[in-house]
Amino acid sequence: MHITGGMITARLPIRDADDVPLDIPRVPAREAAERELSKPMYHENDPSLLERGLDRFWEWVDDLFSSASGATPGGVLGLLVIVVVVLALVAALWWRLGTPQRTPTTGDSLFDDGPRTADQHRVAAARHASAGRWNQAVQERMRAIVRSLEERTLLDPRPGRTADEAAAEAGRALPSHTDELRAAARSFDDVTYGGRTADEPAYRRIEELDVSLERTKPSLDTASTGASE
Repeated sequence: MHITGGMITARLPIRDADDVPLDIPRVPAREAAERELSKPMYHENDPSLLERGLDRFWEWVDDLFSSASGATPGGVLGLLVIVVVVLALVAALWWRLGTPQRTPTTGDSLFDDGPRTADQHRVAAARHASAGRWNQAVQERMRAIVRSLEERTLLDPRPGRTADEAAAEAGRALPSHTDELRAAARSFDDVTYGGRTADEPAYRRIEELDVSLERTKPSLDTASTGASE
């Protein structure tokens, strides 16, 4: 390389026909070198794109742990202890609470299967009660109450009716049992949607209400209203 007339030139091993070296300016020389170095033979051992990406990722993970361990008492060991404790707490909460229960909505229907008579619901309730399945026993007995009121035309058969709606409507036809009907509907909602567990006393209260309602005659003015709604 030398300077000729203010221009920097580079001498390359290129000769003309008379074997006389030729001077090539700097820019073309650099471009020629770049073309030469871009040949595949010079890059056979270069890491692939995936390898470079993994290297960047592990560098990021290393920097993250280094920063976290530097801010945590006990360094890396302290960080690992914290992670283990957090995972243990999450597992304990999941085991204790279980899968989240569905919350009740105003659109939850009292009857979730095909139509059955009040007596059929009572038989199912008794079968569950004898096996100690109090949740199912409470559900079936509440369904028996509502179906019985429909069969007596104190309630109009209406798909999609909720337990709360049925209790409120039945309370107008049987005002002396308004509080018991609301309590029965609340027990039904608790075991069906609230994730709670019923017991034998809860079932026996609804069973006694069912028997009592069968013996109760509705008021004349409210009976006609309930049948025509």
